[in-house]
Amino acid sequence: MIRAAIATVIALVALPAQAIEIQAVTSPGGIKAWLVEDDSIPFVALDIQFKGGASMDAPDKRGAVNLMTALLEEGAGTRDATQFAQAVEDLGARLSFEASDDSISVGFQALNDTRDEAADLLAQALTQPRFDDQAVERVRAQVQAIIRSEANDPNSIASKEMAQQAWGDHPYATSINGTMESVAPLGRQDLVVAKNRTLARDRVIVGAAGDISAEELGPLLDRILGGLPEQATAPLPEAAELQLTGGVTVIDWDSPQTVVSFAGPGLPIDHPDYFAAFVANHILGGGGFSSRLMEEIREKRGLTYGVGTSLASGLYGQTWQGGMAGSNATTAEAVDLIRQEWSGMSAGVTEQELADAKTYLTGEYPLRFDGNGRIASILAGMQLIGLPIDYINTRNAQVEAVTAEDVARVARELLDTDQLRFVLVGRPEGIEETSAEPATE
Repeated sequence: MIRAAIATVIALVALPAQAIEIQAVTSPGGIKAWLVEDDSIPFVALDIQFKGGASMDAPDKRGAVNLMTALLEEGAGTRDATQFAQAVEDLGARLSFEASDDSISVGFQALNDTRDEAADLLAQALTQPRFDDQAVERVRAQVQAIIRSEANDPNSIASKEMAQQAWGDHPYATSINGTMESVAPLGRQDLVVAKNRTLARDRVIVGAAGDISAEELGPLLDRILGGLPEQATAPLPEAAELQLTGGVTVIDWDSPQTVVSFAGPGLPIDHPDYFAAFVANHILGGGGFSSRLMEEIREKRGLTYGVGTSLASGLYGQTWQGGMAGSNATTAEAVDLIRQEWSGMSAGVTEQELADAKTYLTGEYPLRFDGNGRIASILAGMQLIGLPIDYINTRNAQVEAVTAEDVARVARELLDTDQLRFVLVGRPEGIEETSAEPATE
């Protein structure tokens, strides 16, 4: 649900120390980046992140940052949408733009021979987007189609309800797409405001990988980003206060199955117990068929095709969450089993479970660390969430250092069923809804 990209960075960055060397680069204009050089192909990839993302929407303008981001490739400078797309294609380059709760992500991939020309196109997209009326209406219609689709998707309904209960008035509580009512009146001036609130040099983070030296990267960064304003026009969001209470929310939905979403408190990545929670999550529900929840709910009883958990560690708030779907008739049994396994983690894990989790977490994920685009994305993600530049060298050691006592301790602190909220979308049998309001003293 929330902050999946951040979880991916944590999971994927697992290479042995000797496999990668990261250089810290500062451009002549003061823009900082992390670089991994690889001259095997005459090609470079950049991942540019702007902190804040869709959480920077102005009051009553939910969806503006997402719409603005989608329009960055729809024409810039003197080129309309078609001309801009053709210019990018002619250079054999690739540009991408995506908004999330925590950042705006800009991808850049280009061959060395056309790198500067492609960089100029990206600079125009970031500094001179056209926001033509025709493009705005077309992209707005696409966003509104997504909003309508989500309103009829039980998984989206469950996620949105959980987010609202978790985050109250914080932007995390609502979809980055906005609503039909909030998106409909957005005009060009709203998009310009959204751009100025987000796209600035004081918000930028860059990961780079490929056939480029530190000396070459600096001027390229200035070429792309030097024309942006020095500072954004709005401050970054405040930290979100988790407002979840224990209990069950049932949303009636005419279906033979019930979608089950559940969540409780999480913890930030810089917390001393993060890696203990990381290992605990793998054992509880993050390890696929080897996890306790899959064993108890699917393998032993056949109540679902799949159930899983994850640590959603966003920049401004964190949860420990999970989900599944199953028959209306057996959902109550599945919910009881989730509660049992949730609280049961505090009793500890076996040495075999601990060893198997460590083997998987330290041994399998390096296989996914492939390609300059993936490397650039991970480098940017590491900076976005505040990981040190030597994280790759120390990550596996931190996983290996987790003990069974560490897992039990973090489970006792976080996996409290009194704070575990369920959102059920369907017509589950034998389940009584309980209030989401905090108990009065």
